[in-house]
Amino acid sequence: MVAGLAVIVAACGGEKKTEQPAAGGDSVGTPAAAAPTPAAAQAATGKSHDVNMVLDGSKYKYDPDNLTIQSGDVVRYHNKSGGPHNVSFWPDSVPKGAADVLTKNMSNQMAPLQGPLLTEPDAVYEVSFAGAPKGDYHVYCLPHLALGMRGKVSVK
Repeated sequence: MVAGLAVIVAACGGEKKTEQPAAGGDSVGTPAAAAPTPAAAQAATGKSHDVNMVLDGSKYKYDPDNLTIQSGDVVRYHNKSGGPHNVSFWPDSVPKGAADVLTKNMSNQMAPLQGPLLTEPDAVYEVSFAGAPKGDYHVYCLPHLALGMRGKVSVK
């Protein structure tokens, strides 16, 4: 399995620069019509926080890997290097009621609580914490979980 991931990482780890998605597009750089936001999603009302998803030397990581935010804030995950990356939450490691909120607020999911794979350099995936209960949300990158790519978002 590790060898297979190494092949994927080598094939997708380029540093080619692309433009950010235009206003009105979704968080992975496709037109808004391609991946509509769920109707039940709550609008974010707070600040926006940026987290880079990177390969630093031989370590895959979220930078920063620990983030403190308020309910209503948005976290913008940027694929900077070493992709593909994604944002995933363990259902049993989020506060009570948070799984339902995240499911409604996360667009274009591969599976419940799993954002899409970001394969393009500089692609962005946003997670809204609008209506999210206070507590710790443990996040991981599905392709790089075995390589230790984990983080935490604390909602205060």
